[in-house]
Amino acid sequence: MKVLHSGVVAVALWLPLVSVVQAADSPTLTFKFKNVNVHAAKSTVVTAINNPGVVVGTYTDQSGILHGFKLAKGKATDIDNPAGTLTHPFGINKSGVIVGDYNKSGLLQAFVYKQGKFTDVGPSGAPESGAFGINDQNEITGGYLDSSGSEHGFLLKGGKYITLDVPGATFTEAEGINNSGTITLTWGNSVGRVESSIYLSSKYKTIDVPGAKNSYAHSINSAGDVIFTWTDSSGIFHGALLRSGEYYKFEDPNGNSAGNGINDQHILVGAYLISKRVFGGYQATY
Repeated sequence: MKVLHSGVVAVALWLPLVSVVQAADSPTLTFKFKNVNVHAAKSTVVTAINNPGVVVGTYTDQSGILHGFKLAKGKATDIDNPAGTLTHPFGINKSGVIVGDYNKSGLLQAFVYKQGKFTDVGPSGAPESGAFGINDQNEITGGYLDSSGSEHGFLLKGGKYITLDVPGATFTEAEGINNSGTITLTWGNSVGRVESSIYLSSKYKTIDVPGAKNSYAHSINSAGDVIFTWTDSSGIFHGALLRSGEYYKFEDPNGNSAGNGINDQHILVGAYLISKRVFGGYQATY
């Protein structure tokens, strides 16, 4: 697949850490971190958190096999689609409905996981697809490839698929959606870099992280706060939060951080780099 869900670095251990950051010409914002690692996992990536505090993500076991997981009240449960391999949960709503993608006969396939049952979703005829966000109205965002290999974002609302394409973009992915229907998107520009936008009422607004080479907007909460992964000029990834028009760049004290999920309780989730292709998950309040 081209880039589907660009910028995501796909019983728990909790350790408190604190980081204080300051955006240019903005007040200081404090982030308090906790590690979230699936027990005995080689690597853990947390991708989303809902308002009740349930988190989802992926982990790699000691044999190198990737699994999806859900962590609720300290208990981790595997979320693995029996119809394929490499299950990636990317979003979860208040009711616990999970969306993501998995490898189905060598191609990525979007899914919804509800009450223990997996259901394939995605625009009709799309060779590959991924579902990345879901709100409490069960509206789903994602991306898909068309028959020519071009990538588009989509919104699944009321049983109908709406294609989302940022004007002039080389590709578009619809990432997160809040309960007001505001959508975050990542897209490719004409010089090969990744930018971010929000979409509301048929209008697109660019929201790139200042100074970033690439900006990957992921989840958005009801207040309009957006969590990002961004890369610097050297290609190193970091986290950022857009809140009330201000950008706050942050880093888990353990290492370079990707920002993946956010809820309405001012909690962020993501992953930090331990070593090459090995990650630890985190949860942070702000």
